[in-house]
Amino acid sequence: MRLTISTTYRSWNWNGFKICWNVFSEHNDIPILLIHGFGASSLHWRKNIKSFSENGYAVYIIDLLGFGNSDQPGIDQVGQLDNGVWSDQITDFIHEIIRPINSNKIIIIGNSLGGLVALTCAVLIPEEIAGIVASPLPDPISMVAVKENLNSKLSNLKFKTINLLIKILPLHIILFFITKFGIIYLGLNAAYHKKESIDQTLIQLIKKPAQRSTASKALKSMCLGMSLRSDKLKASFLLNCLNKQRNVPFLLIWGEKDNFIPLFFGKRITKIYQWVKLIVIANSGHCVHDEDHYKFNEIVHEWIKDLKAF
Repeated sequence: MRLTISTTYRSWNWNGFKICWNVFSEHNDIPILLIHGFGASSLHWRKNIKSFSENGYAVYIIDLLGFGNSDQPGIDQVGQLDNGVWSDQITDFIHEIIRPINSNKIIIIGNSLGGLVALTCAVLIPEEIAGIVASPLPDPISMVAVKENLNSKLSNLKFKTINLLIKILPLHIILFFITKFGIIYLGLNAAYHKKESIDQTLIQLIKKPAQRSTASKALKSMCLGMSLRSDKLKASFLLNCLNKQRNVPFLLIWGEKDNFIPLFFGKRITKIYQWVKLIVIANSGHCVHDEDHYKFNEIVHEWIKDLKAF
């Protein structure tokens, strides 16, 4: 049966917000959940869905809150948007959408911000997850222990300062210039090593959500959330937690030519946490799942086949 990658979404009400998602080959045994990166949407996985479906996976894609076709709430509606909120969204999605159909443990695969969300889920709901793939992991990794408590006065000052800066930033004007004057292409040109991968389909899937009237409000809540999130939501702390548990296999796939998050960071992670597996794709950039999808799909499939959970 031929698989069609439809742009029509299913809709799910999560805490009063509309979340867009879809599933392909949902009755296959092993569920895979694909989580996009910052500024992207679930259709950034359009080159991966068919391959995973044909290899026997039930493939779920989802637009994180604030991205794609999902609702884009502002600070007044949602407060701060960070990987803690998005991991809560994914947790509820697993329980409410995937679990009624499939009881098997889930593989979560994320690009950049999606990889951080996958890591957060691995710490919070390890019993639901068979393994996670981050390609790449965006948070810088500290060599020293994460301090869990900040001086209350300093923390309060930091919150007020960042909150003020974000509220006065004219993000609606900034987004207007980004979408109208080719800046999206310049950003993709920096993210992708293989420039031929940058086509109009890719440009439009990044551009369209940024043109929505609610985009600047959602961006403010993301900037606030990611700037002021707890240390417990940062990669160093999450990796330390996962290091103690050692019950969720973790694969890093990194583009050798990643300009946004250089390969140095991936090597640093595996130097500290030697149980984490790192695979480097030569001559590829920040979005290897799209830029080198054949290699990416094959690497993920072979890794999943070796997981003891299956």
